[in-house]
Amino acid sequence: MPSSRPDSDTGLKLLAVGDLHLGRRPTRLPEDLAGMGGDFGPGQAWERLVNRAIEEGVEAVALAGDVVDREDHYYEAYRQLQAGVMKLTEAGIRVLGVVGNHDVAVLPRLADQIPEFELLGRDGQWECSTIHARGESVHLWGWSFPAPRVTDSPLAGHVFELRPDGPNLGLLHCDRDQPGSAYAPVGSRELESAGLDGWLLGHIHRPDALAAPHPNGYLGSVTGLHPGEYGDRGPWLIRVRAGRIESMDQWIQAPLRYARLDLDLTELDEPEQARGHLLEAVRDLDKRLATLDTPPEATGLRIRLTGRCRFGEAVLDLFSDDDRAHLFSSNGGSRYFVEQLVSATRPEIDLEKLAREPTPPGLLARKLLLLDEPDENAERQSMIDQARHRLREQAGKSRWNELSVDPPDPISTAEYLRESGLRLLERLLAQRQEET
Repeated sequence: MPSSRPDSDTGLKLLAVGDLHLGRRPTRLPEDLAGMGGDFGPGQAWERLVNRAIEEGVEAVALAGDVVDREDHYYEAYRQLQAGVMKLTEAGIRVLGVVGNHDVAVLPRLADQIPEFELLGRDGQWECSTIHARGESVHLWGWSFPAPRVTDSPLAGHVFELRPDGPNLGLLHCDRDQPGSAYAPVGSRELESAGLDGWLLGHIHRPDALAAPHPNGYLGSVTGLHPGEYGDRGPWLIRVRAGRIESMDQWIQAPLRYARLDLDLTELDEPEQARGHLLEAVRDLDKRLATLDTPPEATGLRIRLTGRCRFGEAVLDLFSDDDRAHLFSSNGGSRYFVEQLVSATRPEIDLEKLAREPTPPGLLARKLLLLDEPDENAERQSMIDQARHRLREQAGKSRWNELSVDPPDPISTAEYLRESGLRLLERLLAQRQEET
């Protein structure tokens, strides 16, 4: 079928897509939204990016693994993937991809059922496919998981025979800088020394800050799948001109978005004032999201009450289950709900003063203050790395296998430490009060 893509634009366009997880449902939605879980999940995100890829006239779509969430989702994923692939290829757009650790069993079978889908790197063998358009070329090097667990680096001992007439890009599902990982561990130095012009990585759902002319990092998931995946989500458009990567821009178009809001209660006199304070913050967020090309249809809010006050817990009691499920609806129809509301207010005691005490509460206060240091603080980073290791050990136990638990990211780990630390500090101080 003749291509309907616009030909007025020069150069080549490649759309890079991170973890799709077709078949998975977003978690912790309000009851009425959960009944339409597929409408807010990967299926709708896939449909959105397919339509926009056709509108923008891209030459190819590259999928970086975990296209399908799991074997149980074979038929649903087949329907969604085939519909998108056929629509793209009928518009003259190629679809290429690699296998991740989630879809080792299912994606090769789906590729065999959908001939238009080009699977790269079967059985763990590097493979190159070249995309030509408008006088430009991109050489896409792909490697696919041959088994659900791969403990060796896919780059070990491999030498790429680079093509000279355009950028050479790696498409890889892997666990970066995690030497003990069972999910194709690779090091940053390995990636940098491989000689390619960039790496389009899958596996970690939080996107890196990717930019031309040498993008190197995780593409991220295309829509929020659980509340820890907050912030911008969407595929990345790569433009190639004059034999080099000219630009790389993210399409922020997830149908479901998760967001964090810190609500400072320090200046409030009564708990009831928190309602208006929260609605004002949500309105500000809605104004920002309304400027996106494709605003989310629903936004789940993880709200953290902060500041020094005496009534942090009392604010929690102000919001009923109905209030949380129907917090706010914008004029554009976007729906906001409270996914989690927690109190992380500081007790009315100076943490800095408490931290000078040679006591258990003093030691805990020092740890809490450390969490407020910049991300690059070495002591803070060491504490979070240790906590991530412990959480990863727990998540890896057999009792959690059916939950497809993702490894904790640094931000979620810091939140967990802060919330649990503040609760413990309150108990320690209350215990000390009783003893005296």
